[in-house]
Amino acid sequence: MKNYKPLLSFLIFIILLAVPPLALKYTGNNDLLTPGFWMLFFFVSFLTLLATLFILAVQAKNGEMYAPAFMGATGFKLLVCLILVLIFIKKMHPDKIIFVVDFMYLYFLNMAFEIYGLLRNLRNQNLR
Repeated sequence: MKNYKPLLSFLIFIILLAVPPLALKYTGNNDLLTPGFWMLFFFVSFLTLLATLFILAVQAKNGEMYAPAFMGATGFKLLVCLILVLIFIKKMHPDKIIFVVDFMYLYFLNMAFEIYGLLRNLRNQNLR
């Protein structure tokens, strides 16, 4: 598989993304993490991985469909995350401010990774 570099960078990114919450947990500031934070962490990370793999597969098959695939995967990820937020809020009743900060930390950093990694991969394809 020639797409091992984006997957390796995703693994490194997930490890680096987990460091600040782990630091909060082990320094006694666990109250700054929403109960169920790790479920959110793995769910959003899994969605990012699925979107990245889908976009890379589309790019390998048909490079012209890259932009629609990227927009579709991003829209799908947004909708699934919003459904997760709705279910999470109804079931867990978290502190609103802490939940928003935790969710935005996860969602926007995963989105930034997805955009940066896929654009970097697209740029490498254009140089060939």
